[in-house]
Formats: sequence, C-alpha cells, structure tokens
Amino acid sequence: MHDFLQLTPVQQNILVASIIGDGEITKLYKNSRRKNHSYREHFGIDQEEYRKWKVSFFNDLLYITRKSQCVRSLSLPLFTKLYPHFYHDDGSKHIPLSLLPYCTLPHFLSVLYMDDGSLCISSQVNRRKKRIYLTPHIYLYLQCYPPHELQQLQNHIFTHFGITFRLSKRPDGQGSILKTTSVKDTLLFLETIAPVIHDCPSMYYKTNWNERFKAEKRKWKSKLPDFDIFVSSTERVKPYSIEEIRLLKEMKQKGATIQEIADALQRSYWSVVYKWREIKDK
Repeated sequence: MHDFLQLTPVQQNILVASIIGDGEITKLYKNSRRKNHSYREHFGIDQEEYRKWKVSFFNDLLYITRKSQCVRSLSLPLFTKLYPHFYHDDGSKHIPLSLLPYCTLPHFLSVLYMDDGSLCISSQVNRRKKRIYLTPHIYLYLQCYPPHELQQLQNHIFTHFGITFRLSKRPDGQGSILKTTSVKDTLLFLETIAPVIHDCPSMYYKTNWNERFKAEKRKWKSKLPDFDIFVSSTERVKPYSIEEIRLLKEMKQKGATIQEIADALQRSYWSVVYKWREIKDK
C-alpha cells in the first residue's frame, strides 16, 4: 500500500473511482516480459475532454494515447499492489472494500458518476391543471458488480456524503444498479460534486442541473406550450394540515419569503411554491 499512500488524497479518490468505473488494471500473462501491471481506460472521441480533465490530476502518472483513444500508465508496482484489491483470482472485478475508507472526497463521487452514471428525468403530466412535473434521478450503472457489493458501496456513500441511493433491478450484468429515488438526494448529489466538476464543461449535460432543466423545459414547451413546468418533490403530495395552511397564508400576507415560510413549516422550498400556487388557484 506504500505506493498508493504516496498519492495525494485527490489522486487516490479519482483512481479508485476510475478503476471501479471505466478503467482497468491490465493483466500479466504467462511469459510476459512485464514485471508489473499497468492502468488502461478506453474512451470514445466525444469523451476526450473529460479524460484530459481526469489525467490533469496525475502529473505524469497517467497519459493519453490519442490514436488508440486510451488513458494509460507505465507498468508500475503501484498497479501490481492494487490489482488484488479490485480483481478476484478468476480476473473478474469486485468493489475494493478495503480502499473505500480512503474515498471520502467528492472527487470519488464525481468520477464514479461521470464514468458510469447518468442524469435521467422522469415526467408526470397533469392535463387538468396544465402542469408538468419533472423528477431527476442519478443512476450509477454498476451492474457488473453483485448486489451485496453495491449495498456496501451504497452504505459508504450514505455514511460519508449523506446521500441515499437505492438498489434498482436491471436485466443485464449481475442484475442491479444504484439510483437516487428522491429529488432531495439527486440535487444533493449534484451539489456535492459541483465544486469538483465546474471546470469540466464537456460533462455539464450530466452535472449541471440548471442547464439540464432549461433544456428539458424547452423540450416540453415545444410540445405543450401552455403548460407550467415544475421540479417534482415527494413533499408535493404530502398533505398540508389546516394549521400549516393558516400559517402559510399569514406569513405570505406579512411579506415573508418562500424560504422563510419553508423554514417555519419545515418543508422544502418547492413544496411551499406548489402549495401557494394551489391556494391562489382556488
């Protein structure tokens, strides 16, 4: 572990996430002249800017071979020592549980997501009220790992970042992926990685919720121009008590802001927005 511990914490987090995700530690074959393993990561041409961003954290440890569209390393003792942390004896991958305690920086989530994740948006159309509710979800497509290992990764993310992922069934791989099921956790995830990925614009379609929401609004407005569009929330369907409605009206009449009302009611900002519009409609 000496070579791994010589890396900076940021490099440790990015490297572990990369090997869990798109990267691999190359195998040593019988009669090979190599004494050590190396790192390799294939990418499509549209992902080149992201890979350059990733490599920029590693000085000369990782480099890009543009012709073969790979991120690579030299054969190094570092990767020989890391190999058993990521691979079973038969060569299949597993989550490096022994290394997760080192992965507590947002760089870990950022690279795990940008390698193997997606920002998916489900929609609900209320034609009577002429409203469209958009619900964003973070998906981590890690179906190559067994569910019990994903559960341990799920627990690690919750313990160190406070973000709840759920296991979701998947027909391929080993049958499961990780996803957020609440808007709160989705937006918290994006807020957590925002300071890390702000200088990687090629991935904004995954990481910048404001830009993505604007794009979704344009798409829906072209289909249903008379409909209002909202970010959905589980609190939207949680009934308000008579006392909550009375306090909401009273604070609004006194000029309180939506956030001040949300804090007083211990509800989300968007929940109060939805409820106030509903009260005005009535």
